[in-house]
Amino acid sequence: MNRAAMVSLSAAFALAALAAPAGAQAADSTGSAMPVYQAVILGAVEGVTEYLPVSSTGHLTVVQSLLGLWATPEEKDASDAYAICIQAGAILAVLLISLRRIKGMARGLVGRDRDGLRLLGNLVVAFIPGAALGFLLEARLKRYLFGIWPVAAAWLVGGIFILAVLARRKSGEGKPLESLTWKAALVIGVAQAVALWPGVSRSLVTIAAGLFLGLSVSAAVEFSFLLGLVTLGAATIYEAVKLGPAIIAMFGWVSPVVGIVAAAVTAFAAVRWMVGYLKTRSLAIFGWYRVGIALLVAALVLTGVIAA
Repeated sequence: MNRAAMVSLSAAFALAALAAPAGAQAADSTGSAMPVYQAVILGAVEGVTEYLPVSSTGHLTVVQSLLGLWATPEEKDASDAYAICIQAGAILAVLLISLRRIKGMARGLVGRDRDGLRLLGNLVVAFIPGAALGFLLEARLKRYLFGIWPVAAAWLVGGIFILAVLARRKSGEGKPLESLTWKAALVIGVAQAVALWPGVSRSLVTIAAGLFLGLSVSAAVEFSFLLGLVTLGAATIYEAVKLGPAIIAMFGWVSPVVGIVAAAVTAFAAVRWMVGYLKTRSLAIFGWYRVGIALLVAALVLTGVIAA
């Protein structure tokens, strides 16, 4: 990651670690059980990591644990839902960056852009497998995989995979996004289901699937971003409807709004950087980062800083 992103994440982890012993659930001046600075931390972590192949869910899982947001089952459910709902900020950022493609899909719906209509159809096809499996397996996933050790393991394996396989791919190789077929989109959608394991990274598996199917790095990244709009948008709406009242009751209105704004600003910066970076460089930096963060978190657990 670039220096700004690294500084943001390092600062977030450091602040979270310092805040943990003090009791993170004390209400702030707004009456929320989540102080505004915690909302900024969570929003910044979400925004920086959502579209990068490093797993936002994994990062948020660790930071939530550091901040003490899982003190009771009710707080854990509300905190997990909060982490999903602030994705709205990251979605907004990518909407702004992807306006040209979105306009093309809109024109396709009225018969004015065949490529746009094909892209929209591919996104729908790719969305279905992960959405279906996520709906069916939601309870089991949260029970067995939303923990520190599963996240660290996924980070480590994903990092090694990037370094051993994906880092060899040169940025100029491959086909454009317009060449993607619905069958290839379905394969990417099935791959996306693997990212239901927190720490794997939805971006990583969708980019990797696109590369294996012959897309260029830029095309695979762009399709991953666009698929994220659909997938994250659906997840955000689902959690907001399902647990919106619990989020407001636990955290008030101010914290969710602050988290969304922080996510939007940091996601816009992170996505713009990633697009420019990958035009001339490989994905190797993300592999090294994943290996490093996995080892760091394992050390924090073994030393008692984070509860496993």
